[in-house]
Amino acid sequence: MSVIKVAILGFGTVGEGFYRTIQSHAEELTAVLGKKVEVAAILIKNKQKERDINKDVLVTTEFTDILNLPQLDVVVEAIVDKDPTYIFLKKAIERGCHIITANKEMFAHYGQELLELAKEHHVSVGYEATVAGGIPVIQTLRQLLNVNRVQQVQGILNGTSNFILTEMREKKLSFAQALRAAQENGFAEADPTNDVEGFDAFYKAMILSRLAFGEEPNWHAVERLGITSITRELIDTAERLGLRFKHIASISKSSHQLKVSVKPVLVGNEHPLYHVEGVQNAVNISSDIVGQITLQGPGAGMYPTASAVIEDLVYVCQNRPESQGLLSTSETNTAISDLEQKEENWLLAGLFNNAIDPSIKLIEHVEDGTWIAKGKKGEIEALSTQNNELIFFPIIGEYEKEQISARVAL
Repeated sequence: MSVIKVAILGFGTVGEGFYRTIQSHAEELTAVLGKKVEVAAILIKNKQKERDINKDVLVTTEFTDILNLPQLDVVVEAIVDKDPTYIFLKKAIERGCHIITANKEMFAHYGQELLELAKEHHVSVGYEATVAGGIPVIQTLRQLLNVNRVQQVQGILNGTSNFILTEMREKKLSFAQALRAAQENGFAEADPTNDVEGFDAFYKAMILSRLAFGEEPNWHAVERLGITSITRELIDTAERLGLRFKHIASISKSSHQLKVSVKPVLVGNEHPLYHVEGVQNAVNISSDIVGQITLQGPGAGMYPTASAVIEDLVYVCQNRPESQGLLSTSETNTAISDLEQKEENWLLAGLFNNAIDPSIKLIEHVEDGTWIAKGKKGEIEALSTQNNELIFFPIIGEYEKEQISARVAL
């Protein structure tokens, strides 16, 4: 029986999980691919560290040792750094290898170049594990894009931030206390900036934007806000109104403008992301034929991520080289209105100056300094420049005054 030779770059959580899964699911892989999958080599940083790796696997600190293997079919990259992983994968493609990556920061920066290079060399790229861990978002979008026109993608793409917001609401913790719990449980790094300030979700949003709409926005034009301004008091207020804070990446496109944001918003219980709690991730996709579908599951962890990489292994080994699901800009045509001109509902906190633009409608006084208002984004931002203490959060979905009054009265 012929063999598929695989090299793994990195042996941390993702790399080791993938290696163990190949061992535990060897029969299933052989049945699906018609070939045996063997790990030929693993790239590591520290050769002195003890690892449970079969003796017939080349364990090396030099990537050139891997490139020089007599047979190499697939290179799986599971390293967290942006560089030199791009160079490693570029060289692997040039050698004629399929590549798979779980590195969202690297792929957000260099994914387009790698996809184009792979097309030139007639190999495939798997990147399911770069977004939402074990949830098959990439494969779902690839299938939808055969005929459906995707109109909007919304997702909770960072489990750490979602865990913190859940802990603050359910256990009445402060942000600092919930962050500490996330760190103690291994969900947050010692430096949590990438998670709580939205950088991690931002990279994932750029990858989804490129796949769903064939392009990505100017990175500097993307509204990226973290969750550090959300207090326990704000969460309590939202809960009394039947709302929950969620840190959501949103991607949509009108006929002339791509809109991407990563920010905290308020959702009601009719929203598909309302019940997504803890470290779970979820993605809601709206398209013109199928309508709305929501995928939910674990966004991180050894085996959820290994599941995504394993499925990518099957994908790259089975699929003929193609465009990887990318569309040209001209192929997308949705009817989403310009969000800057659309009136939305907002939760305003710190509004003590009632001299506001009359175009902003104050719907309901919730408590001292806190209002539900209706207005355009630009108008709300202008108001915040006049009121230094004002913070504001959009409310996604329909939310009527009668509903608010009923809840506040409880």
